[in-house]
Amino acid sequence: MSVSRTTDPDLIGLDPRRLARIDDHFGRYVDDGRLAGWQIVVTRRGEIAHSSTYGVRDVETGAPVVEDTLWRIYSMTKPVTSVAAMLLWEEGRFELTDEVSRWLPEFADMRVYSKGSVLKPYTVPATEPIRIWHLLTHTAGLTYGFMQTSVVDGLYRAAGYELGPPPGVDLAGATTVFGEFPLLFQPGTAWGYSVATDVLGRLVEVVSGQRLDAFFAERILRPLGMTDTRWHVGEEEADRLSALHVPDPRTGRAVRHDRLGALVREEPTLLSGGAGLISTAADYHRFTQMLLRGGELDGVRLLGPRTVRFMTRNHLPGGRDLEDLSVGGFAESTFAGVGFGLGFAVIIDPVPSRVPSSVGEYYWGGMASTAFWVDPVEEVTALLFAQLVPSSTWPLRPQLRQLVYSALVD
Repeated sequence: MSVSRTTDPDLIGLDPRRLARIDDHFGRYVDDGRLAGWQIVVTRRGEIAHSSTYGVRDVETGAPVVEDTLWRIYSMTKPVTSVAAMLLWEEGRFELTDEVSRWLPEFADMRVYSKGSVLKPYTVPATEPIRIWHLLTHTAGLTYGFMQTSVVDGLYRAAGYELGPPPGVDLAGATTVFGEFPLLFQPGTAWGYSVATDVLGRLVEVVSGQRLDAFFAERILRPLGMTDTRWHVGEEEADRLSALHVPDPRTGRAVRHDRLGALVREEPTLLSGGAGLISTAADYHRFTQMLLRGGELDGVRLLGPRTVRFMTRNHLPGGRDLEDLSVGGFAESTFAGVGFGLGFAVIIDPVPSRVPSSVGEYYWGGMASTAFWVDPVEEVTALLFAQLVPSSTWPLRPQLRQLVYSALVD
């Protein structure tokens, strides 16, 4: 499937000379070794105005980035899982205010961390049950083991849950363990980036009666023609997969991370709704176009337009932003003026971040320096793919926004 340019940018209000700055700017990241390679796609009004690749997908082999390169999208899986849940919601299978324990009894009678150490935590009863909207908005009080900022994430690590699960643990087993940990905060009172979307994926399995991979394939991937999105990469297509890179601590240059990078070569035991997918620019482009068009693409409707608009409003308590409500040390994004919807960060006010965007724009990214956004006001989508961990190494995301919005001239 192609993501080649489909129109003259001048015809849709984009200056081609200014769009060319994207390649010039991000090319310097490759030329000086900070990135191995990248792929960028920018659209407006459903037309691809800019599509480019640069550099290599593996610094050791020198294999170039090509249009159908496979990328680990990690947390860009979360919006897909959120869409999966809302497909079931539209069918009346649950309400957003329903208690999660109705389907996952391990989340009944939760307790919340109050004080103490990993060896001896002191907890108090949760005053509010975890509800489905808490999972979608990361306000459930769950966390990630890799945060390393609290006693609660220390408990996750002590049980073997850091970047992934212990060997042999499946999604049902992991969610059972998550229900045994105390919560980081009372549900609905704060925002904490977490395994909530993995729990949401398990909820999709229980409510639908299907494994998460089967549900994705039947209800999202095949209908949208996302034929290259998958949970692992077999030997026959391994040459399309980008290597995973990290910055060399001495030079800052991208070097391969073979241990973590190799995990996607094996069929996963745990289907992670929060971080498990591998995809291509063409496939994720189709996903973002479905969102931009209000839940429909090429005559296939996944969600109603009002559902998409509802998902992409700020659902945080009191209409506050993430800078005000965030706990747990997540540092992938600037949070001032940013709210959170049902699976997406949402721009409330672009001014505090000092980066141009539109009120109502929604977005997310992955830990290997992938990102997307959808701007319903300007009818713009943008995709960035690289494979550098962590994503906070370089300010790629705000810089892409600068370059794209400064190319809008109508």
